[in-house]
Amino acid sequence: MSPPLRVLIADDELLARKRLSRLLGALPDVQVCGEAADGEAVLAAVRAGGVDVVLLDIHMPGLSGLDALALLPEDGPRVVLCTAHAEHAVDAFEHGAVDYVLKPVEPARLQKALERVRARIGAEPRGRGDGAPTEKPPQQARALARLPIPTRQGIVLVDPETISHAALDDELVTVFTAQGEFLTDFTLNELAEKLPQDLFQRVHRRALLNLRHVARLEPLETGGYLARTSRGHAVEVSRQSARELRRMLGLRKGAEDEG
Repeated sequence: MSPPLRVLIADDELLARKRLSRLLGALPDVQVCGEAADGEAVLAAVRAGGVDVVLLDIHMPGLSGLDALALLPEDGPRVVLCTAHAEHAVDAFEHGAVDYVLKPVEPARLQKALERVRARIGAEPRGRGDGAPTEKPPQQARALARLPIPTRQGIVLVDPETISHAALDDELVTVFTAQGEFLTDFTLNELAEKLPQDLFQRVHRRALLNLRHVARLEPLETGGYLARTSRGHAVEVSRQSARELRRMLGLRKGAEDEG
């Protein structure tokens, strides 16, 4: 049986803290370990240890929730932002928040956020949240649960598994997803850092590819491949990346691998 998830509630409004406490009390394997009314109190509680996750409001006196989030240690607790302001989602995920829940917080939505926290904690070395030293978590454990992509219609939160590839065209990167295509200011290097490394490979200086979406690899005279995705897109794989793909997939070496 897993230990209860120790939750710190951080909100400057007493009624908001009481509501969250009541919602948490109805969930199994969850323990409210404290409350904080400002960012300084959040940092003090985290330094004291015994916190697995912080439910963090953004607008608080003194240090804001985003300020406090940026100051938390790398081996500190996971953070779920609980706020009435949707426009801060990108900043929250950039600073490592696991989820972003809009007020008024609904029980099912809160439970889903805590399930994401449990999944993230389960992928990390033990000791996080207690102030004990831990090894730096692997890249895939740090990857975002959802990738925030700002658009003219608002911030689109994309499940990384639905992304087939990302391609650089001129100076902008397009992210190809099951929901559509989105232009982003992220560079390919930044996307590679945010997305799970067990799914995504940098296959070209102008392309990032989700291997689970590859339906076919067509050999090119250059020694590379043309990767055909399940949705019919073509992504060029460089000669060097093709060698790595063959090693990963257990394919027979080509003549160019011998050089």
